[in-house]
Amino acid sequence: MSRTEVSIPMPEGAARAYVFTPDQGEGPWPAAVMFMDAPAIRPALFKMGERLASHGYYVLLPDMFWRLGPYEPIDLAAVFADEAVRREVFGRMTGSTNPQKAVADMAEFFAWLDRQPQAKADKIGVTGYCMGGGLALRAAGNFPDRVVAAGAFHGGNLATDAPDSPHLLAPKIKAKVLVAGGDQDATFDDAQSERLAKAMNDAGVDAEVTIYRGALHGYAPTDMPVHNPEAAERHWRELIALFDSKLK
Repeated sequence: MSRTEVSIPMPEGAARAYVFTPDQGEGPWPAAVMFMDAPAIRPALFKMGERLASHGYYVLLPDMFWRLGPYEPIDLAAVFADEAVRREVFGRMTGSTNPQKAVADMAEFFAWLDRQPQAKADKIGVTGYCMGGGLALRAAGNFPDRVVAAGAFHGGNLATDAPDSPHLLAPKIKAKVLVAGGDQDATFDDAQSERLAKAMNDAGVDAEVTIYRGALHGYAPTDMPVHNPEAAERHWRELIALFDSKLK
């Protein structure tokens, strides 16, 4: 697959992002946005972007921590080996954004996609992992006329008591939604899963909310200590079926 680093103009500067396109043909291809997890931009996410593109999609992987400026990929082994280091690194990086900033960024990302001749961006599919799961739901809720398919995998804090919890956006969502949480995940337990499913059902959203039993938070990326090959492959099957049903 082709991978290209791009710079997307933002009101506060420029956001780094990566584009992945299929090897065959010249497009245009249906547009998909992949929202990263907390460990940020790194080779494992490039592999995921390439795999999604191989199914016939124009994939945009934006760096949601772009306000930090350039940074080196996180050494996951070192970070996960020391809880204090993990808290410091992830706290610093995730602290560079928030839901309001992320939604503002999405508007710029979607406008940028509109200007790309290889992308068919009138309808967009979004997928997200870990913190990106919540971003995928926020994209669906804040841009209901653009986002037609949304996948959230091992996402956290999707249905909390917070006044800006993603599940509260359900009445605005028009997309088809797939949420697949991680097992034994304190940030998205059975209670949150049930609350999210009820919110989607009450709002009439075409949604499936489930937990992949036996797969822990972080099951999809291959470089995560808890990577679960079986769950990761299931996620790919279900994500591609979701996108194909709404974008092709």
